[in-house]
Order: sequence, then structure tokens, then C-alpha cells
Amino acid sequence: MAAPRMTRQQRRVAMATTVGTTIEWYDFFIYANAVALVFGQLFFSPLEGPLQQLVPFATIGISFLVRPLGAVLMGRLGDRYGRRVVLIVTLVMMGAATTLIGLLPTYAAIGVAAPILLVLLRVVQGFSAGGEWAGAALMAVEHAPADKRGRFGSFPQLGVPAGMLLAAAVSAAVIAPLGEERYLEWGWRIPFLLSIVLLALGHYIRRKVEESPVFAEMEQSAATEHAPLSTLFRRHPVKVLQASLVFMGNNGAGYMLVGGYLLNYGTTKLGLDSSLMLNMIMAGSVAWFASTWYGAVLSDRLGRPRTIGGGYGLLLLWLFPMFLLIGTGEAVLVLLALVVFGLLLGLSYGALSAMYAEHFPASIRLSGASISYALGAILGGAFVPTISVWLEARFDSVLSVAAYLAVLVAVSGAVALTFADRRGADLSHRGDEDAPAPAGHR
Repeated sequence: MAAPRMTRQQRRVAMATTVGTTIEWYDFFIYANAVALVFGQLFFSPLEGPLQQLVPFATIGISFLVRPLGAVLMGRLGDRYGRRVVLIVTLVMMGAATTLIGLLPTYAAIGVAAPILLVLLRVVQGFSAGGEWAGAALMAVEHAPADKRGRFGSFPQLGVPAGMLLAAAVSAAVIAPLGEERYLEWGWRIPFLLSIVLLALGHYIRRKVEESPVFAEMEQSAATEHAPLSTLFRRHPVKVLQASLVFMGNNGAGYMLVGGYLLNYGTTKLGLDSSLMLNMIMAGSVAWFASTWYGAVLSDRLGRPRTIGGGYGLLLLWLFPMFLLIGTGEAVLVLLALVVFGLLLGLSYGALSAMYAEHFPASIRLSGASISYALGAILGGAFVPTISVWLEARFDSVLSVAAYLAVLVAVSGAVALTFADRRGADLSHRGDEDAPAPAGHR
């Protein structure tokens, strides 16, 4: 029997969450690309040696530290006033901050004010990212049929590798005709200024989406939570810890691909052309995109814990071979390493939206998902590029980076297997008492 087609509203949700999240993460990732390629020279030029790499990479991590604040405020907003408003507010904040980065004077023009303003705008990006993902994820999952939550939840997940793909493609398209000298001089601004066009597109699409039916039903029955954060930490601290740790490994590993470290390592240590490295990262992003969809669909059949835990197990086995291949400096082997890495990364990422939605009660779901995602990002990806640069310099080997990531991935994989399989569980506020999963899904 053929599966029923998506309704018009479900198609709008799919479009809004995928396109909007792609734009959000494009904005987030072009910063990482610029850090890897030019920001050390443009905004931190007085620093010398490794510090000119370490300090710009640290600014990537700073944005993660404000994610919990964004998660708290956007979570409260979303649990009280709806998921839709969060999607619009966070998109506008991210797009505005990104566009302003493209207009910033450099250190040569205004001195120390340049890196200060850069960091402040990166903080705004982090604040927005702290609330955006959960709003999009829950909007998608709460519109889904019970047996297709993994599939629907993959729509915002796909926006992350798609955002990376778009960021790498735009950066490569700018560098290729201009050359690295003019890219350093002014071309780096183009990807940031393009954000204003993408912002207008994303805002138009997201405005057409109706509110989540779960939130609408809660609002109608006056079941919304007036103090979601207090309720979350008073009643569900273990759920927050579980959800944070299960994301930690994926975010840490993912920031090898999207956080600028491999781009920087390939261009400065291996001597590979920046356009070539960006093209290889794009290939890894395509693989990540495809496996994210597959992992999400697979989770509807096998359950979220088994799919995510299995994905982490495969990723753990690949980390050391991957870095050995990258260390050769051979372009074909580096490409192979990144494509396989992308294929494995999506297996532990695609089903995360559905797992989070089924993990938290409806009345505090957005707060729980936002804060857990933000904390997991701090534990995982916040300072992975910085730590990786330090480890590589300290031990003179990229295998030290592999060992560090292996610890994160192993912990997250083990935690994933502690989750209950709640496929088909009631996601409305009537299911807020953590009812067990339906028969056959235990």
C-alpha cells in the first residue's frame, strides 16, 4: 500500500524548516571558513605564530558559550507563545549579525575595535543558533504522523550539511575568480553580505507556516507552561543530561568538517589549495546530507537509540583511519576520508530531532530541546577547532585529535543506548507523564 502523500501544510513545514535552517547554518559556517582562511590576518594581525590561528578559532567557541542563553530565552518564548515565532525571530537575528560582519572594518582600519565588534556579532550569531534548531526541529516533528517522526525530523537536520555545502560553495565560487589576494583584500565580505538576500527568502517562507498542532492544542486547553525552565530542571534534570551528552559526540566530530579546522590544516599544513579543500569539504557535506536522511528514515524502523548508537559505533571505528588518510596529504585520500566521514556522521544526527521530541514533555519540550542542544554543543563542538590546533601542535600528530574525538564519540554512543525507544508515543500534553512507548516499541 502506498504511503499517504504529505499535506500542503506538511510540505510548507518541510520547506520552511529545511530552507530556514540551511540559511541559519550557512551564516554560521561562513564565519568558520573565514576564520580558517583570512580572519587571523584581518582582525588579529598583531598576534604572531600559533596565536594568530588559536585566537580566531577561539572566537568560534565563544559563540557556543552564549547558546544556552539563547536556548533559555527562545525556549521560554516558544513554550509560551509557540514554535513559529521562534523560527522567525532567530532567523532575523542571525541574518542581521552575519550581514554586519560583512561590513566590518578590519584591524588595519580601526584597531582593536575591529576584533571586539567581530566577537560581539559572533555572540549574536551564537544566541540565535541557541534557539533556532529546537524551534525548527519541534515544528517538523510535531507536524509528523506518529510513524514518520524520524523522516519529518530530518528536514531541519538536513539544513546543517546543506548550510555547510552552501557556505563552502559560495566561498569557493568567490575565491576561484578573484584569487586569494583579492579574496583577502575584500572578497571575503561577499559571502557575508549575501546573507541579506537569503534572510529575505527565509523570512518569506517561514511566515507562511502554521503553528505546531501540539502547541495549538496546548494553547486551546490552557496547558502551556508559565515557567518552563524551572519545571525542566526541577523535574527532568536527568533527561537534560542525557540529551546533552548524546549530541556531544556528533557536534564535536561534525566541527572537524564544518568548524574550519580541516580547512585550515589542509591549506597550512598539507599545502593543499584552498579551493580544492573547499570542494572536498563540499563532497563530505553531500555525503553527510544523504546519510542524515537515511539515518532519520532508518530510525523510524529501528528506533532512535539503536540507530544513533550504531552510527556512533561506526564513526568511532573510522576516526583513526580517517586522520591517517588525511595526514598523507594526498588529495584523493583526503577526499575519501571526508566522504566516508560524512556518510557516518549523518547516522548519528538524522534522528536527533525525533529523539529529542519524544524525550521531553510537550509543555517544556522547546526549552528542554534548546538547552540540551546548546549544552551538547558546548561539551562537543565549542572549542574543538581550538583544542585540535593545540593538540596537533603539542604532539605533532593529527592522531592526537582522533583520540580526543574518539572519547567524545564513545561517551555519546553509550548514552544513546540508555534512551527509551518512544516511537509512536503521544507527543501532546496528554502524554506529559512520560507514558511508556506503545507495545512493540519497547
